[in-house]
Amino acid sequence: MTATHPPDPPGGKWTDRLLAEGTDPDPRFTLANERTFLAWIRTALAMIAGGIGLALSGHLMAAPLRHGLAIGFSAAGALIAAMAFRRWLRTERALRRAETLPPPALAPIMAYGLAIGAVALLAALLVTR
Repeated sequence: MTATHPPDPPGGKWTDRLLAEGTDPDPRFTLANERTFLAWIRTALAMIAGGIGLALSGHLMAAPLRHGLAIGFSAAGALIAAMAFRRWLRTERALRRAETLPPPALAPIMAYGLAIGAVALLAALLVTR
């Protein structure tokens, strides 16, 4: 009998490149990285839901302001989702290479963005009431 090669892992080229780097880390660290990614995805979904809620809240504030805030919150949710994957990938690479973990670039962007959005929403509610 001849030895056969195992089939290529599903997922395409980026997964092949990722798995080819370094060695497999402790599964607990990989699973913790995945849980963090999923927490950021939940946050992104909450931001998008907030944008939808703002868009549907017709009697609370004027239409142009309401639509602007709704677009802002929804766009922030999309940005958070995209950056969450980038963070997961960078952290996974660092774990596989036994390197220092990258700093959380997403946290300050999210904190300042939420603060600005909350102030804008509060100002809009105060002005229109």
